[in-house]
Amino acid sequence: MEDGAFDDGIASGDPGPAGGDARAPQAPLKGRGAASRVTGRFEKSVARGEDDGWGSVYADAFDAAGEPLAPLRTIVAEERARSIVSRNQSPDVGFSQSINPYRGCEHGCVYCFARPSHAYLDLSPGLDFETRLFAKTNAAERLREELAKPGYVPSTFALGINTDAYQPIERRYRITREVLEVLAETKHPVEIVTKSALVERDLDLLAPMAREGLVAVHFSITTLDNRLASRMEPRATAPHGKLRAMRALHEAGVPVGVLAAPVVPMVTDHELERILEAAREHGARSAGYVLLRLPHELKQVWREWLQLHYPDRAAHVMSLVRQMRGGKDYDSAFGSRMRGEGPFAQLLRQRFRKAHARFGFARMPDPDASKFVAPRKPSPQHELF
Repeated sequence: MEDGAFDDGIASGDPGPAGGDARAPQAPLKGRGAASRVTGRFEKSVARGEDDGWGSVYADAFDAAGEPLAPLRTIVAEERARSIVSRNQSPDVGFSQSINPYRGCEHGCVYCFARPSHAYLDLSPGLDFETRLFAKTNAAERLREELAKPGYVPSTFALGINTDAYQPIERRYRITREVLEVLAETKHPVEIVTKSALVERDLDLLAPMAREGLVAVHFSITTLDNRLASRMEPRATAPHGKLRAMRALHEAGVPVGVLAAPVVPMVTDHELERILEAAREHGARSAGYVLLRLPHELKQVWREWLQLHYPDRAAHVMSLVRQMRGGKDYDSAFGSRMRGEGPFAQLLRQRFRKAHARFGFARMPDPDASKFVAPRKPSPQHELF
């Protein structure tokens, strides 16, 4: 594994090593979604800060061990993946295989359901998830090997479903583009979910694939409020930028859809109809929504964010969340984990159905898997004829 660190220009304090200072954060970190290094569920030790009575004048300048805080940087580790295709049998996700070129996501979306996956790396699902990233530099090579297997049966890939395939470091690494080049070459179907306008860069690949019915792109829009977006998803494309990218893809012939995700009670739920209307005006053909999900350590990341940004309504928000989750912060049961249960969840479903019909959304056709052409395995003698 090779480490490549680059300074992202953010000068906010770094709250110490993975595991972090367990004191409640006093203020948001500029340009970041999480406010602290929430402890991962597999960590064996935890650092805790204690007030020694000398006042708080240095509270933001030193960590729990008394060491000066370093500038918060984005660090990318390049790794050689053993495999690149992930498979699942979940009945409520709509796909059976996915490709994730990166682990961790610099977008820093505070609500991201993938944050707890960083705990498997002994890293924090809080700040580490958005500052300590992993780039699978051999993704295209591994994908080609997978598609060349004699028994491979094509079905649509979900690209970037766990962490965004078009997050900021894709500009530098271009792994997603390399994966798309393999999929275009082999005429393999793919669906993309993203919060980034960077997907426009690859229109030269996406437009020809769309003409053969091989691709669809879904934009995840949580809010149309730029100020709120900058707090909830600080390094994702701003809402108006997502809509412009949606229109650009639509005009180029690429089927586009919108996901109002996640819907947060008392924070973004009032925007549901407006998001669908704006997306339809910018070319979206299909629409869906997902309720806020808070698995594992994400509960603490989210609670910290609520206390920092909405202290007056934090308790009410969490009360509604629990009402939709059977009295818990989260219920992972298939069927209800995406939509919730109870009166508030039922109201959301009714609102979505009415808006979906009013704005003329329809189900997007599945990408075509019948045109797949398996790649040739590389030969040590190359091509003789």
